[in-house]
Amino acid sequence: MTDIRMLGRDALPDAVPGGWQGEPRTWLLSVAEYTDGPDGALADKVLDAEERDRAAAFVREADRQRYRAAHTGLRRLLGAYLGVDPAAVPFTREPCPGCGAPHGRPAVTGTPLHFNMSHAGDLVLFAFAGAPVGADVEQVQPVAVADQVAASLHPRERAELAGLPAADRPAAFARCWTRKEAYLKGLGTGLSRDPAADYVGTGPRPVPVGSWTLTDLPVGDVRPGYAAARAVLGAARPPAS
Repeated sequence: MTDIRMLGRDALPDAVPGGWQGEPRTWLLSVAEYTDGPDGALADKVLDAEERDRAAAFVREADRQRYRAAHTGLRRLLGAYLGVDPAAVPFTREPCPGCGAPHGRPAVTGTPLHFNMSHAGDLVLFAFAGAPVGADVEQVQPVAVADQVAASLHPRERAELAGLPAADRPAAFARCWTRKEAYLKGLGTGLSRDPAADYVGTGPRPVPVGSWTLTDLPVGDVRPGYAAARAVLGAARPPAS
């Protein structure tokens, strides 16, 4: 089973022994647990001025806290993997795959480490790999919502969902949607690429897309009611035990 770790309020004494070794890694963060303690103040120490301004611009306090927790967690993990102070992580932007302008997905200057981040409800998901990577976490939706959004999926995926009992469709749709979003985020296009264009499947095993390896993540074992997936360009090496 794919390893997934929780990032809590405590420091990272054993979290990334030896730094990043190149294998794909995934982490989860609970916004409520992460902000209810000293790490709430840590955000002011590690976030840069642009991140602090973006956090302050949110109208809802919950959105502000989620942004601060997510970006503080990301900086802590990148800093630990790269051996630098979290506040000094050198972020940049990749070229947009659509127009080539420098407003694509975030990246880190001068390292082969790729990362991606997603959030839903109380959870933030982080993925790291030595190749382009995408990640998505979602709350499992009621069957009415799943049936409505399913119209945007690949025809084979729509047919698979239509053949399932209503009680099974929300989980199957969540598997499919998180795989698809992880793949599209890995590409760097997001939902600007038609979700119906690529088949990832709705069953218990994800279907690879070209050279991309898709992996379902056991987030539901940690937080019932959630689903998540990761997409890595090339063959993913299993995490070290």
